[in-house]
Amino acid sequence: MSPVKDKNYDLIRAVQMSLKHVWQMETYIADAEDRGDSELATWFRKMQENNRKAADQGKKMLMDRLQKENG
Repeated sequence: MSPVKDKNYDLIRAVQMSLKHVWQMETYIADAEDRGDSELATWFRKMQENNRKAADQGKKMLMDRLQKENG
């Protein structure tokens, strides 16, 4: 259960986690490249892009919901 009873709380947290994963993948990509593992680096980049897309979708959804509430 969410600690906050706001209908947008989970959405905000999900966007935050997606953005954190985008940032975190940079370290994993660099580590894989330093080891010469391009296959793993490519996989991390794909994960990073998926998280970026999820964050963008979540931000749009949040913006739409806030505009409807205030509109």
